[in-house]
Amino acid sequence: MIPSTPFHIVLVEPEIPPNTGNIARLCGATGTVLHLVGRLGFSTDDRSLKRAGLDYWSEVDIRYWPDLAALMKAYPVGRFFLTSKKAGMSYVDARFREGDFLVFGKETAGLPEDLLEAYPESTIRIPIFGKVRSLNLSTAAGIVLYEALRQTGCLSGHPGHAMPTPHLS
Repeated sequence: MIPSTPFHIVLVEPEIPPNTGNIARLCGATGTVLHLVGRLGFSTDDRSLKRAGLDYWSEVDIRYWPDLAALMKAYPVGRFFLTSKKAGMSYVDARFREGDFLVFGKETAGLPEDLLEAYPESTIRIPIFGKVRSLNLSTAAGIVLYEALRQTGCLSGHPGHAMPTPHLS
């Protein structure tokens, strides 16, 4: 069941075309709106960007913004969850609602420190165990989005929800 009010994935100054392409494909598969914010590290007609999204580009609602302030101003009652490895709250402890904005920073630097400090109550992290510094951007977007979909009941009753019964002989 696609949410009545779609979720939003926000990429602030993404730098790597395949990550954005993969996230676009994720958005197309889930009815999620993709917002590209600020200066992109590639052209949107980049070949690797298109390849990562394959033939699903027509299924993606992509919106462009000069900066995050413009996006937030356009959605004054929107709930924005900022992702950072420095956040105190795990994404599983956040309480998502349909229509929420899931905000991810650029691959090399994340979101600006002053932005994270301005919204500490809505800054979330994905726990990482071991010595790995961070997850791939498209992996992180998928993890958080599917948790939001799970919390809002959008995965329940979906034809792909039930696991097939194994055939035992």
